[in-house]
Amino acid sequence: MTDHTTLTRRTTLAGATALALAPLAALAQDAPAAGPGNGQGTAQVTGFVYEDRGGKGRRGPDDPGLPDVLVSNGREVVRTDAQGRYALPVGDEAVIFVIKPTGHALPLGADGLPRFSYLHQPAGTPADLSLRYPGIAPTGPLPSSVDFGLVRSPEIGDFDVVLFTDPQPESHAELTFVRDTAIARVLGMRDELGKVAFGMTTGDVLFDDLSLYPRQNRLIAQVGVPWFHIGGNHDVNFEAPDARHARETFKRSFGAPYYALEHGGVLFLMLDNVHYLGAATATSGRGGRYEGRIGERQLAFIENLLRQTPTDRLVVVAMHIPLASDLGPDDPGISTADRAQLLRLLAGRPCFSVSGHTHTTEHHYLGPDGRPGAPGEDAHHHHVLTAVSGSWWSGPPDRRGIATADSRDGTPHGFHVLSVTGGRRFTTRYVPASDDADRQMRIVLESQFHGDDLARLPETRLYELLGATIPAESAGSTQVVVNLFDGGPRSRVVLRIGDRPPVPMTRVRRPDPFVAALYARNAATKKSWVKAEPCSHLWVARLPRDLGAGTHRLTVEATDEYGRPHRDGLVLEVLDGAGRAG
Repeated sequence: MTDHTTLTRRTTLAGATALALAPLAALAQDAPAAGPGNGQGTAQVTGFVYEDRGGKGRRGPDDPGLPDVLVSNGREVVRTDAQGRYALPVGDEAVIFVIKPTGHALPLGADGLPRFSYLHQPAGTPADLSLRYPGIAPTGPLPSSVDFGLVRSPEIGDFDVVLFTDPQPESHAELTFVRDTAIARVLGMRDELGKVAFGMTTGDVLFDDLSLYPRQNRLIAQVGVPWFHIGGNHDVNFEAPDARHARETFKRSFGAPYYALEHGGVLFLMLDNVHYLGAATATSGRGGRYEGRIGERQLAFIENLLRQTPTDRLVVVAMHIPLASDLGPDDPGISTADRAQLLRLLAGRPCFSVSGHTHTTEHHYLGPDGRPGAPGEDAHHHHVLTAVSGSWWSGPPDRRGIATADSRDGTPHGFHVLSVTGGRRFTTRYVPASDDADRQMRIVLESQFHGDDLARLPETRLYELLGATIPAESAGSTQVVVNLFDGGPRSRVVLRIGDRPPVPMTRVRRPDPFVAALYARNAATKKSWVKAEPCSHLWVARLPRDLGAGTHRLTVEATDEYGRPHRDGLVLEVLDGAGRAG
């Protein structure tokens, strides 16, 4: 098969034929569009998708072409013909990628990264950009054939996906934290790992230091499943003047900034909605300027792909910046400006989406106009995932010397697992990376009216502010505060005290008093911008005034967004005037 280029990671990184072939590769969202009307002239890329029966990474004489497989240039989407051949228009630069079909696996590099894209960037990354981290080596002329090998692999509709977001280490020390918490916790899920089909990281893989990609990839490969990545605002080349070259190092390491794959009859859309606006200024803060935006080219890709996708197929959409966030549904830095356009394309389909970015945990149910609303059959469920780094690896060290990293909404740092059943139904669940893996809530007592101020006093112990020992006179003014870490609008929480009737708790939106006090008392261990933010999964209830001195059993029962039960409790001691609990 002479003159045919089959994607291999070795040739990609060597740059000999310019295959930036990591998992995915596509043009930066505002790079010039390939295809007619782009003003650049149009060439054509052709090639084959074939069954790699020998696992050689290059098509052999006994490797048949695979028909009806989707291939894209990041805008147009075509199907291979009966011989497995495809043809697509390309401009001066392009990324061509195969969309893995159900029942097939992608070849993996030694670093565990799936290989399915080809970067056509003849001149490579412009040298005059002077990027701090390496970009794309010149790829030279477009090969006469760009081929993609797939391996047959049975898939069923019942499977799990590990969902990481914002590991965001800014040093080798913090990358070690990722290794020893989230990655180690996944490896410890022995009974469940057999169901894990693949993993993904939805952005901020690193925290600006892009030289850490190779070590990150080696570590994540130890999980032993394919792992897909999309970029966040901290995966950008900040020396780039605009969006066109903002993903050069990311593409060199992983491939396409946006792409898609199928598994078990489910379509996964992996989007890049970080629209880079240019280098930082004195007023724009750390890193570069950006907004949450999918962009016209990417929306065209989604539309073209969905035209080729049955309307009853479950679509899972992953991105970095949330479609909407409690911290600012109309703030373009933390929500997606053109989310309504995406939701219109998804209308009428079973779908679900996930994101990261805010270092909070949130569930949103969006109407067709993209506005947050009440849960319902027609609402789009969008889940903002817990950050692996929590509070950007802030907080007092645990006994291992690893930052406790409680998120700014009080959620312990961790990740989620998406479980798909029958290729159609889905649930997610939260997994703490350092705490007890079954722990889903925190219960504290809030007795002090000015608890936030008192938390700053070094002589006031935290357990005296939020602990389960109170004087009888304070019972009626004490609130039980429950942080149901992955709760949302559909969740319900009730309080039981001994054998008394259950009391429904009220969902409120305010900072978690525990994490507010933790940050206040450990200011030297947190990064300067970290502060407690209003939490969307906090419930409160007042203790009864007639709660007499003595020892009481306090139980919290909750149901989460999927109706699953959770239960936790504590022992409450109410002291009489002599300081006795009866």
